[in-house]
Amino acid sequence: MRITLGRVLAVLGILAALALGVWSVMPQPVPVETATVTRGRFVATVDEDGKTRVRERYVVAAPLPGRLTRVRLKAGDSVKADEVIATTMPSPVPFLDERSRREAEERLGAAEALRERTRAVVEGARAQMTQARNDLDRARTLSQRDVQTKQALERAELAMRLAERDLRAAEFQDHGAEHEVDQAKALLARYRDDSNLPLDRWNIAAPVSGLVLRVLQESETIVQPGTPILEIGDPLDLEIIVDVLSTDAVEIHPGAAVAIEHWGGPGVLAGQVRRVEPAAFTKISTLGVEEQRVNVLIDVVSPAKAWAGLGDGYQVDARIAVFSRDDATIVPAGALFRTGENWNVYVVSEGRARVRAVTLLRQSGRFAAVSAGVQPGDVVIVYPGDRIEPGVRVEVR
Repeated sequence: MRITLGRVLAVLGILAALALGVWSVMPQPVPVETATVTRGRFVATVDEDGKTRVRERYVVAAPLPGRLTRVRLKAGDSVKADEVIATTMPSPVPFLDERSRREAEERLGAAEALRERTRAVVEGARAQMTQARNDLDRARTLSQRDVQTKQALERAELAMRLAERDLRAAEFQDHGAEHEVDQAKALLARYRDDSNLPLDRWNIAAPVSGLVLRVLQESETIVQPGTPILEIGDPLDLEIIVDVLSTDAVEIHPGAAVAIEHWGGPGVLAGQVRRVEPAAFTKISTLGVEEQRVNVLIDVVSPAKAWAGLGDGYQVDARIAVFSRDDATIVPAGALFRTGENWNVYVVSEGRARVRAVTLLRQSGRFAAVSAGVQPGDVVIVYPGDRIEPGVRVEVR
């Protein structure tokens, strides 16, 4: 048989058709997304948004009924202790009666009792600060002698700073209680015949030095006793309040480290849990589900210059550490799937998906820590679909 060009082309066409047919019936590799297993420090956190607030907020209220003149102060204005911030004048309705005097006497007694209580709080805070100073001195001495670790010295320094802050807050409360007593005495003086104070106006003084946070009553109006007029506080003495699920609050303990993110400034601020409130409350989520939430109070331990732009009521994101492990094997949480009670991952080996059973230690956010099943450097499939089966060929996207 003579070999001609037409015959060669015909044979090649048949072979190409056969190859195309075989290729079309062969299973194609499944495109997948992969990630590499790593080793490092794993930290499980409770992530929630919170807001800042002034730790010690003083609401200046009207001490008695009368006509409040227009308040000239604005939010952000600074005031000093004993500075006149508002004035009330007698209203047309008579109020200088025996009952009002008796109420003023009782108010004075309550203010004096509160002053005694704040004095005791100041003494306790001063004693705690003295103890913290002694502990810091001992820690420095032991650290210089290489008897104690640097971490213990840092904890002693942190305890000293927190004790100083608590003492300052207690002194603010004592100053406020002292001015409450003075205001109550000034009110009683108006009922005495030997009073030298004018009877046509009552000056309301600032209990402490600070900034005006809010003006609650700006226009002139008739007020009743206890009507809030404005709020005063120290914007540099901030805390963060975060409400977390009660199931997460069980794992949070005072002293836990906190990373404060998305607060509006550069970098991440360091915080520390000061208190986990013992009582929960019901809150409706954005999906309309009732949730039991618990307030967690956090102190900012970063230098004040680093967060000078924060103010009262600002929103922040807090990541509260509840679990940590050094030299842990870390896999993406999207690679995990369950088969019964066991956790598994798909590992890419020689172009095919292989099932590996893993022992899960902890999962947090987008990552999880495992103790067995995979090794650092293994390539795992992230978010495996229904087409992924043991032994199937895969193609990395």
